[in-house]
Amino acid sequence: MSIGAVGIPVSDVWRILLHHVTGRGAAGDPALDQIVWTFRAPRVALAAVVGAGLAVAGAVLQTLVTNPLADPVVLGFSYGASLGAVLVITLGGVAIGGLGGLGVSGAAFAGALAAGALVFALGQRRGRLAPTRLVLAGVAVGYVLLSVTSFVQLLATPTELRTVMFWMLGSVAGAQWSQLPVATGVVLASTLVLTMLGRRLNALLAGDESATALGVDVNRLRAVLLVISALLTGTVIAVAGGVGFVGLMIPHLVRLTVGADHRRLLPLTALLGAVYLVLVDLLSRTVNRPNELPLGILTALLGAPFFLWLLRRDKGLDTA
Repeated sequence: MSIGAVGIPVSDVWRILLHHVTGRGAAGDPALDQIVWTFRAPRVALAAVVGAGLAVAGAVLQTLVTNPLADPVVLGFSYGASLGAVLVITLGGVAIGGLGGLGVSGAAFAGALAAGALVFALGQRRGRLAPTRLVLAGVAVGYVLLSVTSFVQLLATPTELRTVMFWMLGSVAGAQWSQLPVATGVVLASTLVLTMLGRRLNALLAGDESATALGVDVNRLRAVLLVISALLTGTVIAVAGGVGFVGLMIPHLVRLTVGADHRRLLPLTALLGAVYLVLVDLLSRTVNRPNELPLGILTALLGAPFFLWLLRRDKGLDTA
């Protein structure tokens, strides 16, 4: 919070935060108080929440479909959120039954859940969720939603198009305290529930037959995991836009360190995801001052080389 276009001593940042949190002491310079408490503090907090949510969603989806490359983008959730937001930005919801009344965040959330429901329906075979079918359904639905989004962008004005592109690449530049309660509550509650399901997730890694022999209702568990993942993704994308590679990269880093036990994996994935996106956001607003870069550009620049290294390191991915 002390780093930015205007540098603020760390001692001043602590004094301002303590003043607002505890009511003790004086905030000091009103201009610095506004910069720290109104702009930077909610931004840092939202980046942490979004990073944690995307990382946990990625970890769960990789287990859900037994595919190390699964994430909210692969299963179409991110594309659904993007379409909902773009419709509101460009059309104001007029052509879609008043969806514009939800606002950009609400439309993005609704789009992610709708995409998740469609993928869930198409990913079933004879009433049971099939991991391979889920991935194929997610890719197909994602491309359809992306094509519709691209068409809608053709109808946008230059100003709207700039807003659309910046939003689709992800940003927490406009973070407000009012965005935090719901997003934080969903991420914390989802992470807690998923951690409590850790033993069942571990059993799912051993295969459907082994999990069933251990008393796990595999189809029901996959349905629950898909719903929670869609909820997580929709919530964080609604407030930060499309940020890629976090759900792919962070779970792998944690697995390389602590193993695949979800009782440890999920809390540490949330923590590392939070720290990672806070640092990426810091880069986004300092690397090209006073201009800001969308988060998605930096996460892609950092994430793609990591996966090239992972592919070279882990020969087991050839048979995954």
